[in-house]
Amino acid sequence: MDRRSFIRKAGATGAGAVAAGALAAPAIAQENPKISWRMTSSFPKSLDTIFGGADDVAKHVAAATDGNFQIQTFAAAEIVPALEAADAVSAGTVEAAHTCSYYFVGKDPTYAIGTAIPFGLNGRLTNAWFYEGNGNALMNEFYATQGIYAMPAGNTGAQMGGWFRKEINTLDDLKGVKMRIAGIAGQVMSKVGVIPQQIGGGDIYPALEKGTIDAAEFVGPYDDLKLGLHKVAKYYYYPGWWEGGPTVHAFFNLEKWNSLPKHYQAALTDACAYANTNMMAKYDMKNSGSLKQLVAEGATLRPFSQEIMEACFQASMDLYKDISSKNQYFKKIYEDQAAFKRDAYLWMQLSEYTFDTFMMIQQRAGKL
Repeated sequence: MDRRSFIRKAGATGAGAVAAGALAAPAIAQENPKISWRMTSSFPKSLDTIFGGADDVAKHVAAATDGNFQIQTFAAAEIVPALEAADAVSAGTVEAAHTCSYYFVGKDPTYAIGTAIPFGLNGRLTNAWFYEGNGNALMNEFYATQGIYAMPAGNTGAQMGGWFRKEINTLDDLKGVKMRIAGIAGQVMSKVGVIPQQIGGGDIYPALEKGTIDAAEFVGPYDDLKLGLHKVAKYYYYPGWWEGGPTVHAFFNLEKWNSLPKHYQAALTDACAYANTNMMAKYDMKNSGSLKQLVAEGATLRPFSQEIMEACFQASMDLYKDISSKNQYFKKIYEDQAAFKRDAYLWMQLSEYTFDTFMMIQQRAGKL
């Protein structure tokens, strides 16, 4: 190769490299666009564990996209009232919400299944149904009719049965009790005489203090201690049979979700999965110490009686049958979850239940 030929080829190669470099920057920018979303929470920032799920989503999305996809989180009522989050997402007022689906049963009872229904699934089985069963697909088929795409982004594990001003020993004791209770559980409670009230988490304490309500359920020891509910209601009941493993969802405006680049959708999916796992881990770590503190400060633990449990179970089954006769989305999703539940508890009673029962006996005997 002569000198002139080499220079001509080298010049052509250099020009190509410059052209490629010129194209690379805008091409990369197009693949990784700057996107800014707002996510409203249905929870106050003071409840750091449950509100923290929204922050987990935002932080992990930003990290996975080199800061190009930013989600700004807002506490309940900062830009949207706690119980209007779904409407705000549907309307596109905000791009996203971190909330409990069952807050919106007034719009359609099918929303309840997205979080938890009375005598439904525990936390592990809830995740199994959503991720490996038909839960995500079926719920998003419904959510699409509302202009929403959703993913699990938190789980509290089994909750407590709530705070009561007086002892509740029989079904008669429940009659006329005004109770803050979320979701479809309120309809079940109304069948046994309770007057259900839908109140955001940050408003429970003043409602109990003023006597506007007689009882309230929220989550469990860690959050209940932060809210100070033991100071205005003494009796702490268990279990929260209406919330065996409630999911906290991330709701996204469906059009906004569909417009995201696929790798941004993947980043958001992974961020929600992290928030889902991390929230339950936090509650499992923090609830035991908080329970001890609540009891030390005067809370009195009480189990719901077998009479109450049996009556509420039957009331729940009757309610599901009634709703299913009128609502095809509810019927389809409920029947799928119920079929999964029958097989799942058949397995769990052999392994998880017997192992946990043995270990709890050892704990009570002071051997652990």
